[in-house]
Amino acid sequence: MAAMSEETSEQQTLAQPKASKAESSQTLAKKYGDDPNSAIDAQAALIMQKGFLDDVIDGIRLGLVVIFFICLILVAVFAGNLPTVFPASQPLFDFAKNLPALFASLPECLAAAKEGFPKSIEEASLLAAISSAWFGEMLHRIPYKTCVLVFSWLTFAWEAMLDIRQRDRLREVRRPVAIAQFVSRQAYLEASAYGLDKSSLVLVKNFFMQFQTTAIIVYDLTPWMWNIVGDAMQTHLGLGAEYEITRSIAYFVAATLISTMLSLPFDLYSTFVVEKKHGFNKQTAGLFFSDLAKNLMLTFFLGSPILALFLWVIGKTGSQFYLYAWALLAAVQLLIIVIYPTFIQPMFNKFSPLPEGELRTAIEALASRLGFPLKKLYVVDGSKRSSHSNAYVFGFFKSKRIVVFDTLIEQCTTEEIVAIIGHELGHWKKNHVLRMLSAVQVQTFVIFFAFSHFIGEEAMYRSFGMDTMPVLIGFTFFQYLYQPLDSLLTFASNVMSRKHEFEADEFSKKLGYGKELASSLIKLQIENKGNMNPDHMYSAYHYSHPPLVERLNAINDPDVAPKTE
Repeated sequence: MAAMSEETSEQQTLAQPKASKAESSQTLAKKYGDDPNSAIDAQAALIMQKGFLDDVIDGIRLGLVVIFFICLILVAVFAGNLPTVFPASQPLFDFAKNLPALFASLPECLAAAKEGFPKSIEEASLLAAISSAWFGEMLHRIPYKTCVLVFSWLTFAWEAMLDIRQRDRLREVRRPVAIAQFVSRQAYLEASAYGLDKSSLVLVKNFFMQFQTTAIIVYDLTPWMWNIVGDAMQTHLGLGAEYEITRSIAYFVAATLISTMLSLPFDLYSTFVVEKKHGFNKQTAGLFFSDLAKNLMLTFFLGSPILALFLWVIGKTGSQFYLYAWALLAAVQLLIIVIYPTFIQPMFNKFSPLPEGELRTAIEALASRLGFPLKKLYVVDGSKRSSHSNAYVFGFFKSKRIVVFDTLIEQCTTEEIVAIIGHELGHWKKNHVLRMLSAVQVQTFVIFFAFSHFIGEEAMYRSFGMDTMPVLIGFTFFQYLYQPLDSLLTFASNVMSRKHEFEADEFSKKLGYGKELASSLIKLQIENKGNMNPDHMYSAYHYSHPPLVERLNAINDPDVAPKTE
């Protein structure tokens, strides 16, 4: 009966017209006050209520539609005379005019390519040499600054479109049918409200960061800052241009400080407004700034020598530097993986041995059953900062550790926690960590190999206002150029990660924990107010973990039966 009453109330709410912006929360509560679930209905109305940011988004949408139709009208009216009336449209006009001929010539081009395909090693070597020479010549002619601005704004527009699609889904107050049976309407609305607040912050922050990046590129702020650092070193330390590594470290420190200060207001708002409003933040201001100071110190004291080593290796190894830089970065990554949980993370959290009892006995029994070389079993004080929960496995070879957040112990039963650990051990059993590390190494190699073609390209440096060619600045410019490919590789990494999550869920189910894993995922989704109505394009692009419904469907798949042993 309660479920029927809740659903009836939900339908009644949906029948109501959208709330006016002028209506206050008290007015909305009064408006729905004669209903048994008046507080929930008022919350639903507030979620449907649009604010200033939504008005801006709607205005942009309308503006784009108007611009599109104006363009259609201009094309229809002026047709072939459009470039004469609007000279700026000439490149687009030429492109559209040549499209039919381009498509018509495709079969001929493909046939020519097939005919000209190298049939021997000598022909392949000759083709590679010709292609390399052509590519090198093209690098001299690329309008680097224009390309970076176009790439940057296209990426921003794409991700903003996805954010807005997800924001529209968060305003839907009707629960999806797939989750209605195990997520209450109140929990769903609370998660949507949390998601909307995070969405607002992300949209504003991303626009600010995009504006910042555009200003840096357009006004040549990178060379300006590089010159300021160089002048300060010359004036106060007597160090000239020959001390490029020292200057690069000073630039790195200054740029990190500026970047931290620019992002600080958003971090503060996220922690002390959004997270606190929704019951997650447990940090004090003192702890927040203490963490910030520790992070900066680690960045400077670890990042500076690593940067110096990289620059030295690149300077000493010539045109083949990408091989050495890639190998060095791989070694650094492995070193950080080893030292982070043992030396760095304890600077921020307290790790205590999990007390003797039912949970410890169950986890140790599972590890023994799978042959997992468990050396330490910790509980970490995650509640010191947030009520979000987690558990993870780390370590190499025969020295493995399992860490459980204290918040997870509060939120789940022993059987559910063991099911989650079974999932984490599935990652270990199926070598997912090694697979992801291998993928990262491939991506790193591609980055350094591509950078080797740009590091000495004087046209790139001049395009951004530089009169010298320091390696660090060159890599900064190259990262701008690399952004579209980086987005594609990140998407591919997320696809791979989601596949691994399904496999780890299946592993836990085959251990006999399917029911417990499903219930724990539902609890964690509710407790963490995770997105329960994700847009499919948004989740496909951004999520490293599958949406809840997809994971539950996979766990409940009758074709994946638990093992009987």
